[in-house]
Amino acid sequence: MEHLSLLFQLIVSISVLFVWIFRYDNIIIEFKHYGYSDLIRNFVGASKISISALLIMGIWYNEITSYAALAMAFFMLCAQLSHIKVKNPFMKFIPSLVFLLMSLFIASYNCGLI
Repeated sequence: MEHLSLLFQLIVSISVLFVWIFRYDNIIIEFKHYGYSDLIRNFVGASKISISALLIMGIWYNEITSYAALAMAFFMLCAQLSHIKVKNPFMKFIPSLVFLLMSLFIASYNCGLI
């Protein structure tokens, strides 16, 4: 389970970093589609990039991993609600749903629940 949790940490953190750094043009379009302001988009982006860095740091400093994973799960839950708000097709829900589940697994494992 430890290896799976570490793998999920890397997948979630690297994927989120990739999207928010290299696919930022898509983020701009999505946030306009959701009706969110640039300020909210920038806050979410800075938060997700910071949380991703914390997840990576959590590989060496395990005590921060649960907090970072729960914070990422919160943002992924918000992403799910945003998809519902604009009635996106289910395929648009899948990435944030998978990352939500991975983040909850990471937090659960690091809290000793599984």
